[in-house]
Amino acid sequence: MDVRKNAKQNWEESYAKTPERDAEFSTMSGIPIKPLYTEEDVTGDPEEKLGYPGEFPYTRGVYPNMYRGRLWTVRQFAGFGDASDTNKRFKYLIENGQQGLSVAFDMPTLMGLDSDSPLSLGEVGTEGVAVDSLEDMENLFDGINMDEITTSMTINAPAHVLLAMYVVAAEKKGISPDKLGGTNQNDILKEYIAQKEWLFPPRPSMRVFRDMLVYATEHMPRWNTVSISGYHIREAGSTAAQELAFTLSDGFAYVEAGVEAGLDVDDFAPRFSFFFNSHIDFFEEIAKFRAARRIWATVMRDKYGAKDEKSMLMRFHTQTAGVSLTAQEPYNNVARTAFEALAAVLGGTQSLHTNSFDEALALPTEEAVRVAVRTQQIAALETGAANTIDPLGGSYFVEALTDEIERQAYEYFRQIDEYGGVIEAIEAGFQMSEIADASARYQREIEEGRRFMVNVNVYEPKDEQEMELHRVDVAVSERQIERVRKLKQTRDNEKVEAALAELKRACETNRNIMDPTLECVRAYATVGEISSAMQEVFGSYRETPVI
Repeated sequence: MDVRKNAKQNWEESYAKTPERDAEFSTMSGIPIKPLYTEEDVTGDPEEKLGYPGEFPYTRGVYPNMYRGRLWTVRQFAGFGDASDTNKRFKYLIENGQQGLSVAFDMPTLMGLDSDSPLSLGEVGTEGVAVDSLEDMENLFDGINMDEITTSMTINAPAHVLLAMYVVAAEKKGISPDKLGGTNQNDILKEYIAQKEWLFPPRPSMRVFRDMLVYATEHMPRWNTVSISGYHIREAGSTAAQELAFTLSDGFAYVEAGVEAGLDVDDFAPRFSFFFNSHIDFFEEIAKFRAARRIWATVMRDKYGAKDEKSMLMRFHTQTAGVSLTAQEPYNNVARTAFEALAAVLGGTQSLHTNSFDEALALPTEEAVRVAVRTQQIAALETGAANTIDPLGGSYFVEALTDEIERQAYEYFRQIDEYGGVIEAIEAGFQMSEIADASARYQREIEEGRRFMVNVNVYEPKDEQEMELHRVDVAVSERQIERVRKLKQTRDNEKVEAALAELKRACETNRNIMDPTLECVRAYATVGEISSAMQEVFGSYRETPVI
């Protein structure tokens, strides 16, 4: 032991005599990075903190064999124009090796608006696919076997409506709800924290979440009712620890909602999934993913009494960071995305979306999407990263960083508890204030040249790169508006009004809203009509600004 101490002292003396680069030696989130990590930086019993893959606390992975048994799911986010446009893109992706579909909806759909609403002007089909009614959902999945492929739908405020449309579209193909596999994002709490797309105040929104959870638990055993999302929290400017803490605290609030609805935690928690950002700080992201699994497993067992190991398994989807992409020299984004994807793989993700290199400029072209898919395939089949499980496990640096992110997350849990819970903290603006401070700190570091971003504040390009961009034809919006107007004229409007009235009665009582929502969808009521009917009962919400 003395020999090792002497060796370390000799190194420290030698290091002290050598100059350092003029650089910020900290993680992107501000955690100071030492020049060298040793066993002295890792505390606690490694057997207890790490364990083995597929065993509590799942730090090293949720499955015993991880990628040696099955590679992660390649799931590229896609959606633009109308349902027929996106249906063609879905089929293109499937032909090029994608294994699961992930639907991007346009802004009006996300906000519970119809395409013919004055508030939808200029936004129909521009940033995702426009889905107004069951007719659009049927066209979206035309020719696709809905019982053979899993579908992720990035939808939150009107998630119950889109789930109902998906169920009824499958029903019309002769497929029952219990045969459907996939995920609704349905993470309404993170909307108040980061993405700002909601329909109702937080408390009635949690009622809607609860009703969806009960319905899916009883009727859709292969469906993940919620994908608890840190992605948008990170895109809003949070640190890695904030992304982790605020995401997990939202998840715990959803667990409590299920328990309060009378469900046993082990009846629904196995179908919870997560959605994380993989940013450009390589080792910090890997540590974040490992800490996330350990915290979730520990709290689910020790606080919520989960006994089924599946309730303790944190299965998560990862998307590479959109905010790390630059409009300057966009082909460099291929490299950024590859590093971020590799961090997600080394962190043990179950599915992955790799951003396309042109997404800082527009929706991706087919060429850009193909490169993004190939990036995942190269990571899986050529790099060797999938050949062994948790290859960075035991690294002094990675383990110390995992411990520090875990420590910071628990400190945030403590602060949220002091407010009285997640909703109370949201109403006080706590999470939003913390994210705003972190975002401002990072921006200052970029502007002052203390942190580098290639093409932005170092190696700035002299010439613009010429590249072809994806453009959504303006005629698509006109066609979609005409389609929804025609639907409203030709359907049985008496049936629609009766279904909407029944939905409002359910909202006024404690009845589960999913059955009347399904009836509204079967009558071809639109997203906007269903959302408006519910807003008449639940009201709207305006947050307190955070400065």
